[in-house]
Amino acid sequence: MFVKAWKHIGLVFAAALLLCGCGVSKVKDIAITSVGVDYIIPTSTRSVDAKLLLGIDNPARKFAVRDISGVIRYQGKDIAHFVTGGMELEGKSAQVYQLPCSVTLADGVSILEVLVIASKGSLSGLTADVDIQAALKKNGVLRAPYHFKDLDISQFTK
Repeated sequence: MFVKAWKHIGLVFAAALLLCGCGVSKVKDIAITSVGVDYIIPTSTRSVDAKLLLGIDNPARKFAVRDISGVIRYQGKDIAHFVTGGMELEGKSAQVYQLPCSVTLADGVSILEVLVIASKGSLSGLTADVDIQAALKKNGVLRAPYHFKDLDISQFTK
């Protein structure tokens, strides 16, 4: 059940990656083809480090995601904060990418609450605020921050 919760968190990262390419041509054609968890390592009673496996089909040009951070909410209540490492998405390719991340439970949230949410088997009620630093190489390096509020996580599983 704990891995199932991580797959849900993986979908948040996948959704964030889809959205970060807003300035990239053909972004509407970028697709997440798979989401998996390579490993989860508890670092304390309130946090874990993990490596997500994201299958991404990118028909657009090459771009880099420097980092992704944000908060995951359930029915408006903060349940976890996350931060990821960076990665480069190859242009015009379909690959599986490794994305290291750290997730920490929000203050006042227990692991039991997270397991109860995961046991429901639905992403309904989960939202995320996501901040993304992306860079596109075109006559130098263009860097762009993207900020997304109240992303409905369930829309990325349909």
